[in-house]
Amino acid sequence: MFSFLWFLIIGGIIGWLAGAILGRDIPGGVVGNIIAGIIGAWIGGKLLGQWGWKVSDFYVFPALIGALIFVFIISLLLKSMRKG
Repeated sequence: MFSFLWFLIIGGIIGWLAGAILGRDIPGGVVGNIIAGIIGAWIGGKLLGQWGWKVSDFYVFPALIGALIFVFIISLLLKSMRKG
């Protein structure tokens, strides 16, 4: 139970950090940050493998890079939907 909460907290921090680095808000607030962090960790793991620090099933560097990619793509999609 506690490991699942830790997983959500680390996912939220990674998602928030990706949004802060890019200067873009993630829709959904805290839940959006958690989702961005978890999906980013998956993307980063697939693209870059498993290396660096590991915190609660997250390899920090690949997860952060994956979250940056995910947040960037989502922000582009949302921007294009607002224009059209």
